[in-house]
Parts: sequence; structure tokens; C-alpha cells
Amino acid sequence: MKPRNKFQKQVFELSKKLPSITQKQIEWAYQNSIVHYGYRTKNGVINCLECGNSWHSQHTLIDSICGSTCPNCQMELTIKDTRKRIFKDYQYFCIITTCKEFQVLRFFYVNYSAKAGKKAKYFHAEVVQIWIAPNGKFEFIAKLHSKTYFGDYWCFQTQLEIRPKRNHYNINPTCIYPHQRLISELKRSGFTKNFHKLTPLDLFNILLTQSKAETLLKSGQTKLLHHFTQRNFEIISDYWASIKICIRNDYQITDAPLWCDYINLLMFFGKDLHNAKYVCPANLKSTHDEYVRKKREWQERLKRENAKKKALQDTTRYNEMKSRFFGITFTDGLIQVRMLDSVEDIKLEGDILHHCVFTNDYHLKPDSIILSASLHGQRIETIEFSLSRLQIIQCRGLQNKLTEYHDRIIKLVEKNVILIQKRLVA
Repeated sequence: MKPRNKFQKQVFELSKKLPSITQKQIEWAYQNSIVHYGYRTKNGVINCLECGNSWHSQHTLIDSICGSTCPNCQMELTIKDTRKRIFKDYQYFCIITTCKEFQVLRFFYVNYSAKAGKKAKYFHAEVVQIWIAPNGKFEFIAKLHSKTYFGDYWCFQTQLEIRPKRNHYNINPTCIYPHQRLISELKRSGFTKNFHKLTPLDLFNILLTQSKAETLLKSGQTKLLHHFTQRNFEIISDYWASIKICIRNDYQITDAPLWCDYINLLMFFGKDLHNAKYVCPANLKSTHDEYVRKKREWQERLKRENAKKKALQDTTRYNEMKSRFFGITFTDGLIQVRMLDSVEDIKLEGDILHHCVFTNDYHLKPDSIILSASLHGQRIETIEFSLSRLQIIQCRGLQNKLTEYHDRIIKLVEKNVILIQKRLVA
């Protein structure tokens, strides 16, 4: 796409003046971005997939663990016991340089194709340039990239042009050329050529736009740096007071997501987030788990209190709707079935049999009444009975399962429907 604004036009013109990649850089990329294999046959013959040389090795286990050096090309090889004879791979490497006041990231695609007995073939092409201004503003200059059902592909015949800000241009390279040139704003940021599992763009952009990121990097809190960069960095303000306490006390946070979750728990319980006693626990996991347990207990208490409030609110309504059926009870000598006469009794029924008769408000359905079947005084099944159809809708026991007395309970209720019908017309 054509450059549209002043910034795009400036970087696009400067891009044309960048020098070509040197032969030394190409050779370094071939050496370091690709894993070089030697495949070994059952007879112990190792074939170097770099130069095509082959030789016999007696040290099967040692070669597999430590690798081997090709006596012909001196390439360090990773040994594979396989029948596969053709190997293909592609990776990216990055050159970090500057141009005028811009930090420039140049990404090269490296393709590798090897076949036993032949010299490996390599191909490289510059596919992406990222131009970053000292204020963190950036633009992508790249070849066209297409996504298909079968994968991602670069259109190598296209030119390097201004491209939209899409994630596939934000490359995380396999390796970075060791000779790097940095703008002064990054030199003083504490950057030490370690990207801490972030892409070069993500790290440079956050260091140039967020002063707190520079503080994290210089203090060694790189796990936090990675955590907040991968998410919304603005939320770091919620934790900043506690982070400063950690820095002041030389407390290294090794599990950033767990620590942030722990701080959220401290906020929930109203603890002092400026106190090292809380924010710098000796054992983060066990302390975190203890607060999780406390919060669960609090949630359970709240749930019980809300259930009690709901039961009180439901009692008046329940009495108005179902009081005419209170007192219904019948038995066959072994099984006793009775009407549940109170909301509290219905809640207890659900708690004992571990089903949702109370939580799903079955007792407040205008067309239903709830009966309980007992054996020797122990509740065994709960019955939902339809008043309009005068028949059982469902009959469930512990955890919604049926008991061995299920059919007997059904017959007992059906035999005594007349008792419910009399109350209905009364």
C-alpha cells in the first residue's frame, strides 16, 4: 500500500537506503537459525545433511545426546535415527540496526532443504522491516503475506511496502544477529540483548512508551515485564505500589500471574498493599492458596446468607400459593410421602439429596407441589407433582439418581392422587 502520512513517507524513503545483507550475516543466519541434522541408519552410518558426507559411528547413545561433528564440513549436527531422507525447515532471523533517529528491525526468512547424499540448499529473503520512532510509534514495511487453509505464505515476488498493523508481521525470530545498533533511548533503558520471551517489537515499543517498563527491566522484574506487556500494560497501575515495595525489598517475582492474582486477593480482603509482610510472601504459592481458601469460605458464607434471605422472601409467597396442600401425608406401611410445608424444609431437602429443587425454585411454580418420600425417617426421593395434570412430573433421589424404591413411590403417589385432588377443589 502507498505511504499516506508524513511518517510513512519518511520511513518508506529511508527503507530504500538500507544496505543489503552481507555474506557474513547470511552465513551466520544459515549456521544459527536452522537445526542441522545428521541422520543415522541401522548400520550406524551417519549422513551429514549439510554437505552430503557419510561416515560410520560406534557411539550411538553418546551421539544422540551430545550430537556429532561432520569430519568433512565441521558442522555440529543433531543426530537422528530415522529412515527419513528429506528434511525441510524454515525459520526467521533478525538484524537490529538504526537509520537516522529510527530503530530498525529487519526480519529475514530462511528456508532449508536437505536430502541424504547431497549438499543442503538454502534460500533467504527479507520479508519484514519494522521502523520504530523514539516515541514508540512504528510502521511495518513488508512483503505481502497470505493466509490459506494450508498455512501462512510469503509472496516473495512482491515488493517491501507499507503494510497494515497485523500480528503476523510482529515476528518472534529464532535468532538475532549479535552485532546490534540501538538508538540512545533504548541504550539507556536497561536493555541487555535479552528479550525475555517477548518479540523485539513488543519489548522496544513498551520500553519507549512506558516508563514503568524501564523500571521493571532495570530492577530485574522481567517476569512482570513479560506479564503486563502480553496483556494490557495500563493495568500495572493497580499493582504499582506493591511492585515498588517488592523492588525496595529485593523481592524477585518469579511467577507474575500468580503474584498478581495474590495481590487481587489482598485487595479483596482489604490488606495493606504497602506492607512487605503481605506483598512479599516467603512462599507465594502456599500463601496464595491460603487466601483462595479464605475467599471460598467467604463465598460459601455469603451463599448461605443469601439463601436464607431468599427463603424468607419466598416463605410468604409459598404459603399463599400452596398452603391448601399443607399436611398431606400418606404411607404404604414402609414408604411415607408428605407435602413439604415450608421453604426451609424444601431447602433442607435439596441440601440432603444434593439436587436443585430449591435453587431452581421448583416450589414456586404455580402448577407444582413438592412431596418428599421417606424410608424409616430418611429422605430418599423428591417428587414434583403437576396440579393441572394430576400426575408426577419427576421423582429424583440422591444426586438426581433413582432409588430401588422408585417404582413403589410412583405407585404410592398415584394411588393417593385423590387426597391432592380434594385439596385442589376445596
